[in-house]
Amino acid sequence: MTAATIMLILLILLLLVAFLSTFKVVPQRSVFIVERLGKYSRTLDAGFHILIPFIDKIAYKQNLKEQAIDVASQICITRDNIAVEVDGILYLQVIDPQKASYGIDNYKFAVVQISQTTMRSIIGKMELDKTFEERETVNGSIVEAVDKASGPWGIKVSRYEVKNISPPQSIRDAMEKQMRAEREKRALIAESEGDKQAKINRAEGEKQETIARSEGEKQRRINEATGTASEIELVAIATAKGIREIAKSINEDGGMNAVNLRIAEQYLSEFGKLAKTNNTMIVPADLSDIAGVISSITSVLNKSKVDPTIVPTLSGSKSLGTGAR
Repeated sequence: MTAATIMLILLILLLLVAFLSTFKVVPQRSVFIVERLGKYSRTLDAGFHILIPFIDKIAYKQNLKEQAIDVASQICITRDNIAVEVDGILYLQVIDPQKASYGIDNYKFAVVQISQTTMRSIIGKMELDKTFEERETVNGSIVEAVDKASGPWGIKVSRYEVKNISPPQSIRDAMEKQMRAEREKRALIAESEGDKQAKINRAEGEKQETIARSEGEKQRRINEATGTASEIELVAIATAKGIREIAKSINEDGGMNAVNLRIAEQYLSEFGKLAKTNNTMIVPADLSDIAGVISSITSVLNKSKVDPTIVPTLSGSKSLGTGAR
């Protein structure tokens, strides 16, 4: 192969490369920074573009999508001198491609470094317990610091999230013991509260039971008293009615004969009882004059017209000593 042929092939390849470099297609959500003769020329948005070969050159390609950048773990010293290992993730977006290309050499590396230094500064102002409670405060502070620093680079930091906060193993053991003690404390408090409530409920139940029992006893006594009063009233009414009937019967024909017979029967019956049960015997002055006694009682009844149920007083009797016959 001659030198002329080699030169021709090289020329064809050169023209092919120039032709291919003339046409550029920019993807969606991306931009290309074009330099002409080493100087910024323009920014190519998404679409088809034609460049001048050997004069225009694609210097930078920037992604306009929001990017998630992992922030490597680092050791931070808390305010109470506890070394903790902290890592996170940073979300940012290129707002100005020209500034992102020419404002800093590597904006990703820069924002990661700022995030780490800000993290160390914030954690150093907090005690260990606060680092777990104040994650939102830590995230907000880092976003504010990084966004302020990256403004001249055409970068917008949207948020930062702390992923892990890992204290030393000895601290984790102490924290676990503390949490276990706290849980046991809450369990004891809950148990005591339950026991307290149970005692209150039992006392309230006994109180209600006593009140109900006393109310029942009160009502029972009221009912018994009402029943007794009603019984007495009914007995009194029946007795009065019986007395009226007896009095009415005495005033009728033959009534006095019946009274005389009844008095004689009761007199003899009571006299026999006294003779059997007592050592002292009461004997009328004239034992044979029983008819006279009955006659005198009947005479009194006829004169006074009183209630015949009144017990007659036996006059003319005398008491004999013990053993009298």
